[in-house]
Parts: sequence; C-alpha cells; structure tokens
Amino acid sequence: MNSVTSTQDTIQHGSDQGHDSHHGPAKGIKRWLYTTNHKDIGSLYLWFAFIMFLVGGAMAMVIRAELFQPGLQIVEPHFFNQMTTVHGLIMVFGAVMPAFTGLANWMIPMMIGAPDMALPRMNNLSFWILPFAFLILLASLFVEGGGPAFGWTFYAPLSTTYSGDSTALFVFSVHIMGISSIMGAINVIVTIWNMRAPGMTWFKLPLFVWTWLITAFLLIAVMPVLAGAVTMVLTDKYFGTSFFDAAGGGDPVMFQHIFWFFGHPEVYIMILPAFGIISTIVPAFSRKKLFGYTSMVYATVSIALLSFLVWAHHMFTTGMPVYAELFFMYCTMLISVPTGVKVFNWVATMWRGAISYEVPMLFSLAFIVLFTFGGFSGLMLAITPVDFQYHDTYFVVAHFHYVLVTGAIFSLIAAAYYWLPKWTGVMYDVGLAKLHFWCSLISVNVLFFPMHFVGLAGMPRRIPDYSIQFADWNQIISLGGFAFGLSQLIFLALVIKACRKQGEPVADKVWDGAEGLEWTVASPAPYHTFTTPPKIQD
Repeated sequence: MNSVTSTQDTIQHGSDQGHDSHHGPAKGIKRWLYTTNHKDIGSLYLWFAFIMFLVGGAMAMVIRAELFQPGLQIVEPHFFNQMTTVHGLIMVFGAVMPAFTGLANWMIPMMIGAPDMALPRMNNLSFWILPFAFLILLASLFVEGGGPAFGWTFYAPLSTTYSGDSTALFVFSVHIMGISSIMGAINVIVTIWNMRAPGMTWFKLPLFVWTWLITAFLLIAVMPVLAGAVTMVLTDKYFGTSFFDAAGGGDPVMFQHIFWFFGHPEVYIMILPAFGIISTIVPAFSRKKLFGYTSMVYATVSIALLSFLVWAHHMFTTGMPVYAELFFMYCTMLISVPTGVKVFNWVATMWRGAISYEVPMLFSLAFIVLFTFGGFSGLMLAITPVDFQYHDTYFVVAHFHYVLVTGAIFSLIAAAYYWLPKWTGVMYDVGLAKLHFWCSLISVNVLFFPMHFVGLAGMPRRIPDYSIQFADWNQIISLGGFAFGLSQLIFLALVIKACRKQGEPVADKVWDGAEGLEWTVASPAPYHTFTTPPKIQD
C-alpha cells in the first residue's frame, strides 16, 4: 500500500536517543511511577491486565470447582454469586480493556511515526488510577455481607435492594475504571489525529490504528452512560431515589435499557482492536497485502455505528412490543454483515498466499474460526422467538465466551507473540509457544463447547447447583477450565524468559512478511523512537 522512506540517519538518531543518559529511563521504582514514556506505560498496562486475567481466572476456577458435581460442594451460594460477579467485572474491565490499551500505548506511536502519545502525563494518570479501582473492587469482597453478588450486569432491583453494603465500593470502582478509559480514549484520538508522520493519510493508517481510533470514540460515547447507570444505582440504594424502584414510580426495565445501551457498544470496544490485530498478522504470514483494506475500514465504522442500535436484543424476554422486537432482531442480523466482510477479507488475504504457520498466525487462525463460530451462535440469539428458549441459559455463556475468549483473548495472545520479539529484542521459546497454543486451543473448546449442549437442554446460568442430568457435561467443562487456566502459566513463563533476554537476538524486521514503521526501528525498540518523523510515500 505504501513504502516508508526514512534515512538510516533518522532511524539511527531515534535509536541513539534511547541510549542517551539524558533521555533514557529513570532507575528503580521511580521509572514506573513517574514515567510518561508510551512504551513503559504500555508495559504497565499489559502486566496489570495479565495479573487481572490470572485473578479473574482464579475466580472462574472457584466457579468450575463448585459446578464439578451437582449439590453444594465447596462454597456457599452467596459467595458463588460474588465470584461470578467479580469474575465478569475483572475480565471485562481489568483484563481485556487494559490489555488492548497497553497494545495501543506500545504500538500506535510506533505505527504512525510519532515520538510518543500526545498527552503523556494524562497517560501516566490514566494507568495509575486503575490499580486503585481494582483494589477497591477486591476489597469489597471483605466487607460485612460480602462483595457484589448481583452479576456483572448489576441489574436492578438486585443491585439496589437486595445487595449488601459493598455496592458503594463497586460503584466507586466502576467510576474510576471509566475515568481511566475516557482519558485513554482521548489520548488515542489526539495522538492519531495530530501526530501521524508526514504523508500518512487516513487511508494509509494501519488497520490496528484505525480500529483503535473508532474504539476510542465508542469509549467516549458510552462510558458516561455506564457512569450514569451506576450513579442511579447508588442513589436508589443510599439516597432514597426511585429510578428503578417500581414502588416509588421507577422502572427496573429502564435499568436494562440504560445498561445495555452501554453494554452492547462495550462488546465491540473489546473486539474491534482484535480485528485490527488479526488484520495486521494475517497479511504478514500470508506474504500478501490485506485484501480489501478500504472495505475493512468502512466495515469497522459500520459495526461501531450499528452497535448503538442493537442493545435491546438482550431484553427480548422483558415484554417489549412486537415491533420493537422485530427492529432489534433485524438490526442485530444486519450487524453480522460488516463482520462477515472482515472474515471474508481475512480468508481472501490467505487465498494463494505463501502462508507460514508461526505462532501468531496459529492464534490468528484459531481466532478466525472460533470467533466466527461465536458469531453464528450470536445470530441464533438474535432471532426473537428462539431467544426466548436460550435466554439466561448456558448457551448464552458459551456464546459470549467464544466471542471474548477465543476472540479478544486469543487476539491479544497473537499480538503478544507477534510484537514480543520487537519489544524484547530476542525470540521467545517457539516450542513453548506452540505447546501453549495447542493446550489453549484444545482446552478452551473442551471448556466452552459443551456449554451449548447444557444450555440447549435448559441449564440456567449463575447457579451453584443443578440437576443430575447435567452432571457429566459439567465435569468435562470444569476439566477444560482447569486445563485452560494452567495453560496460561506456560505463557507467563515464556514472557518472563523473553523479558530476561533468554533467547536468540532478532533482526529489526522480525517477520519476513511484516510491514509497518515499527519494523524500521531497532530491536529491542529504543526507549525513544521517531524523534525525527519518517516520511511516508506512495
């Protein structure tokens, strides 16, 4: 699509800055507390996200251990509900979103030829408020009455009437997460808008940058809606208002409308950057240009716009009028069209390409197949009369985990394997990485695929006990869950080895088919890059 013309002097100048004692990183803890460097902040986000992934995963293991056999085995039902609630909140707001933000911090300035993010001090603040948000959320588990136990969607009146005193901590925590997300989104938009290298027009932007730009606008649009919802929950519970209390003239169903008006764009906030990652990796290992670049951009914009029109497909069973059910059903089906364009373009990119099955490509292929599978089950849920049967069963749990685990999480792992050699300067242990891939691929399907069956057979979600007919499948599901959790420890060991420089040094351009400005700087990427902007030519 374009070639980069940048003199060796420019690249060298950028590299030298990183080793200049006046411009290098501070030493010790101060480096991380006060840093405004986009690479440092990206690393902080990524490590924080991985820690939260392990914490949320540990909570999922409690859930699966309890469900290994029918009957109440290990934990009380109230604690089980706390685990399901906090697991969901941590995975969405603590693992997936910060991980994508970490990738944005690391890669966007390098991809567009910028020296750093546009608002570096705000960048530092947007990260450092996050650990406090999650400390508050985790601390809520230890207050009298236990932590939030009303599901990660915190439906009223469960969250306004029947919950304990941890609700205030939960609301405060969500507000801080939202502030962090909005600051990060503003930073991404300003950086991409104002700091692109000379000659990098809109339709020369890498797809990852495009998807993040659109994601940032989604964040700014919907995070205030979430803030409004949790604030109304807070005032209903503690200050005598009746937004969602029918006895006081409020409407509990209104909560669902407000929440899902945030919640459905949120789903795309967690998957659009994944589309950008896959659109970067597939061409690199197919040794071909991305098929249909322009259509990919327009498809991404279409998905973002349509995501505001489909929220009530989560609410078909609330008694909405038939015309509303039809509207949301058709809009939900329509959003699958631009998503299908993306899948078609990825497959067309690989068609007759010289494909090499490196580890990033393996995870990308798994993403394409399994995310598409999750999309099909989403189409099933879009059909109103059918959704009446599936609603609040394990079929729904299977659907959104195929989207968010084999979708968002697999794309994040693919991105880590793709850019880790550029970050560290050494090639990771490929044997361990392939072991991680196969263990993850097999176990994730053992974990989530049978959930379709128990859901179709009528097993409701968010319950600590179930009838004997579901016992065999639940044992298989739990074994898959334990295996998937243990598989991620392989990934942890591999990343630590690479960070300790235990591996073969890599060239500046790590992958033969890779394109982009990030591959023109040294490996490992210098502390400061592109102090002189490169020039982009057709």
